[in-house]
Amino acid sequence: MAKKWIREIVGNYMVRLAEQDASIVAISADLFRSCRMEKFMEKYPDRIYNVGIAEQNMVGFSAGLCHEGYTAFAFSMASFLSMRACEQCRTDIAYADLKARLIGVYAGVSGGLAGATHWSIEDCGIMCSIPNMTVLEPSDAIQAEHMLQATLNYNKPIYMRISVVPSEDIYSDNYKYEIGKASVAREGNDGCIISSGVIVQYAVQAADEIYKESGKKIRVIDMHTIKPIDKEAVIDAAQTGNVIVAQDHNIIGGLGSMVATVIAEENLTTKFEIAGVNDVFVSMARPAYLYNKFGLDTEGLKKRFYRMIGYAEGI
Repeated sequence: MAKKWIREIVGNYMVRLAEQDASIVAISADLFRSCRMEKFMEKYPDRIYNVGIAEQNMVGFSAGLCHEGYTAFAFSMASFLSMRACEQCRTDIAYADLKARLIGVYAGVSGGLAGATHWSIEDCGIMCSIPNMTVLEPSDAIQAEHMLQATLNYNKPIYMRISVVPSEDIYSDNYKYEIGKASVAREGNDGCIISSGVIVQYAVQAADEIYKESGKKIRVIDMHTIKPIDKEAVIDAAQTGNVIVAQDHNIIGGLGSMVATVIAEENLTTKFEIAGVNDVFVSMARPAYLYNKFGLDTEGLKKRFYRMIGYAEGI
């Protein structure tokens, strides 16, 4: 199955959004090509702004456009949006509860050889802690388009983290999407992998292989909305007795922490493990190597689950 780059899907779909809503404008800190916004630039040159390498100005400028009635889509690398412009995201956008969309590419370690300065393993922890901010992470091309479409009638600030690793299609064209409502990519009651973004494809592959090898049916929940998290989906997952949360992010502060909070607050009993970057800085390397190193790829998630249930043949 051919893989697709979600950042290209998002960039191209922005043209369709702009056709539907004349209030949509795009802003970037000199990264439109990295964010794949060339088609938007060609069709709507009067609705796109490049503020130069000045992410704080970009977010403040976006806030000003929102106050004037526009819907601002600000594009940059996830690390620069969430950290260099953190105060502006918090004070200019979220405090004012503006209809802005902050689109951060190079999420997690997906940037590979760009290294730690351009990776973003902290952004969910930062953005989820900001009041009024909704945090999203698309897992495949179809979901990314549905997610963008859903933003048209969503009147809260949004931070969307996007990987630069290609993803296989998980969903079909009749897929139904709703912000705040998790998607079930695979059904099962012997355990559950809760994941987001490009890691969902590996969770699906792991669940399929586990079923072939052991007969165990593992539910895969695509938690595309990290904040506000779908509590009911987490509660249902815990009933399986075995829960692994997998995200291309630090194991602290990301999706794993959000899920753990729900489990603790609801007094649920389950085996539980977080798969992610182990709260360390690592040398630059290709994403496939890093996902394998941190047990986020198909083989790593299989091993984690087999260890969790004590399935000797798979260990």
